[in-house]
Amino acid sequence: MDTSHHLLLLLMLLHYAAGFSRSCLKILPDSNSSIALEVGKNFTATCHLLEGSVYTSDDIEWSMRDIPIAKRFYHKINETAVCVTVNISSDMRGWLRCKAKESLSDCYIYGISLHPGYPPLKPTNLSCIAVQEREDISPNLNCSWDSGSRNPQLDTTYTVYAYVYILNRTYKADCKQHHLERYCVVNLVIFPHHVDLKVWVEVKNVLGSERSEQLENNSEYFVKPNPPLNVQVLTEDNFSTSLMVTWKHPIQEYVLTLSYAIRYRKASSDVWVEVPESLTKVYTFRLESLEPYTQYVVQIRCIGESRSGYWSNWSVGVTGHTSEAKPASAPDLWRIIQSTSNNRNVTLVWKAPVKANGKILGYYLNICHDYVMIESRNITADELMYPMELPPGKTAIIELTANNSVGASPKATLFIPRSDEDLPGVEDMSWSVRDEKLQVEWTAVTGPLVNLHLSEYLLEWVTVPQLQAGWQRVSSKVKNTTLNGDLKKLQRYNISVYPIYKYRQTHFLAGRPVTRPAYVQQGIPEKGPNVTETKSKKNSAELTWNEIPLERQHGFITNYTIFYAIGSTKQWKSVTVNPNVQSYVLTDLASETDYVVNIMASTVAGSNKGIDYTFKTMKYGDGELEVIVVVVCLSFLFLTVFIIMFCLRKREVIKKLLWPQVPDPSDSSIAHWSPDFPIKAAVPKEDVSLVEVDMFEGKSLCEEDKAELPLKKDKYLSEEHSSGIGGSSCTSSPRHSMSDSDSGDSGQTSASTLQYSSVVAGAHKGQTPSHQPLAFARSESTQPLLDSEEHPEHLSESSGQSRSLYLRRGREPELGVLGQDSSGASLTFCPVQEEETPVAEDLSASALSYIPQQNIYQPQ
Repeated sequence: MDTSHHLLLLLMLLHYAAGFSRSCLKILPDSNSSIALEVGKNFTATCHLLEGSVYTSDDIEWSMRDIPIAKRFYHKINETAVCVTVNISSDMRGWLRCKAKESLSDCYIYGISLHPGYPPLKPTNLSCIAVQEREDISPNLNCSWDSGSRNPQLDTTYTVYAYVYILNRTYKADCKQHHLERYCVVNLVIFPHHVDLKVWVEVKNVLGSERSEQLENNSEYFVKPNPPLNVQVLTEDNFSTSLMVTWKHPIQEYVLTLSYAIRYRKASSDVWVEVPESLTKVYTFRLESLEPYTQYVVQIRCIGESRSGYWSNWSVGVTGHTSEAKPASAPDLWRIIQSTSNNRNVTLVWKAPVKANGKILGYYLNICHDYVMIESRNITADELMYPMELPPGKTAIIELTANNSVGASPKATLFIPRSDEDLPGVEDMSWSVRDEKLQVEWTAVTGPLVNLHLSEYLLEWVTVPQLQAGWQRVSSKVKNTTLNGDLKKLQRYNISVYPIYKYRQTHFLAGRPVTRPAYVQQGIPEKGPNVTETKSKKNSAELTWNEIPLERQHGFITNYTIFYAIGSTKQWKSVTVNPNVQSYVLTDLASETDYVVNIMASTVAGSNKGIDYTFKTMKYGDGELEVIVVVVCLSFLFLTVFIIMFCLRKREVIKKLLWPQVPDPSDSSIAHWSPDFPIKAAVPKEDVSLVEVDMFEGKSLCEEDKAELPLKKDKYLSEEHSSGIGGSSCTSSPRHSMSDSDSGDSGQTSASTLQYSSVVAGAHKGQTPSHQPLAFARSESTQPLLDSEEHPEHLSESSGQSRSLYLRRGREPELGVLGQDSSGASLTFCPVQEEETPVAEDLSASALSYIPQQNIYQPQ
């Protein structure tokens, strides 16, 4: 309530305490404190006008917590009194007021405080316990009860009473608590052993009171002892299925006689088994029908002999171990077969017997091929696999037993048929993940089975690619199961279902399996694939990538996404392909451009990209470069043919341009040096032959004295030369003769025209030489002049010297003087027969050389 309400109440109390009141109103019932009302019942209040009031009953108004009450709840009693009736609810705690119409008077309002609540409920389920303290029972009786779920909302008092019959005395304990109370302790001073007690609870508030049922019983009923002491579990060596349990009494027997209860469980289980016997005054007990070589946990508790009281808590669990026994079950034998082209690689795997009944010390293995024993061996306990080879055309029978310190287990037998013997398998198989476990479901085997009996189903899971196997067996009536192996997340497994057939009561054969890959939980691939470019073209490129290794996929690849972009822009484009695609051709690429590409692999859990790879497209497309090469080659060929044809057609012109025509001295015009001899009109254009003839002895010098013909080599340089022969003169350009140092050259001349002279004798073929004067002829050739042409005076020397005769093939010989050596010997010409005349080389400008020893020019 607010401050104004408290202030008003305080003023009212002060008025009453002073014995007078200035209020002109009053409410009945009236109270100096809050009025407790039961929720759900009707309450009627009457407002009276006091004597001397100027108001009437029509001026009275009612309000609850400052909320006006509707007029329909009013009842006018007379002119000075009006009552109102309301139904009490739990939210009506507050002030109920009546007031007159406002005036200048201060006596127009009056109110009472209401406190709704409930009467107490009857306590139920009363129980009282006296616990053991050390070696006696505590005198404090701890009682509890159920007060109900309804809150009284009023102050409520709970009182516990304990009456001891033999003492005729009642003990009580008041638990003055607000609203609800469920616990209270009664001190009995000394716990009364072996007597009867009566206990009850009373509860009251302003709205009412209640009393519980009485709890009456022997004092032993109220006692809760401590657990038994020094509990021990002992192993019996000669009894593999029993354990001996011992303990001590927790309290003196004269104080309390107890009964005991024992429970036990396997150490690997949470299921307890309680011994049904009631054990009184017994401190040992043998647990029987246990499993050999198994660890058990044992607990004991106690209760009063009447077993009508309270059990103690269970003792701390004590473990014990039964002794060993011979294995009661066979090893779980299985095989993994990997076929090759001409053989089968078989790996035998097994698990220790479920009921080993002791520590397995080793295994004994027998292998038969086509019912013939081929191998027997002992295998240590740590080895749980054995590899072997089995030809496709042979059967195998494998037998395996396990041994412990007591004996050998039953024999496990596995039959492997020939590779071409295919037994029926299940129709179909599927898997799903539930609670992080693989749930496998399959369709049963159908069709007739001859001499075979479906014994069970075997579910196998093999890690990929490590090939680590696990398996479990289920009944032939089961069509779905949960794999109980420790399957890892992000690991791929090949799940297979085999029907197992029983043959001849001893052989077990596996049918055709149905296999599916599976994951317990998929994740993001460890890395993306590495991409390479295998073939690049002008506007396309072929990309290839390898599949991500299975151990790094971490799930089923749903697709590959190829991202590519021009290296400098990084504006990515993408293409998505199926998970079974490992190559793709990118099209619409720019020519001679660098591209960056990577591939993203995706699973249902996420994606991961591979590393970037850069490649460059080609400048030319397929066939473009070949076309360019062919066009260039054809053009070059056509140009070459054209040049060759042009050269053939213009060969004369080209010949004159490259090799200028040198005038032949034999074709030049010859002038006579002497006026007594006329110049020959014509000289035939024929090859020149040189014949050396001794004029005086009448025989040819060409065969005997050719090497001894001297010609004098001198150097002549003149700007102008007059022949002085025959009264005529010839003008020529400056000319150069061969020097001593140029005897090996080809007689190159300057661009000036050099004039040659030849000596012509008067003798002809078939005539005898006469001493007629010699005739000289000059040529306009550019060949260097012979020494005899430059100096004809040397020809008139002693007649004892020999002379040479130059003849032309096919015409009459001409006599003349070629030159004269320094000694004054002259050369004379003599006629010879045509058939004996040797052929000389062309006397061209580049084919003459000078021989100093012989003093002659001869062709090179």
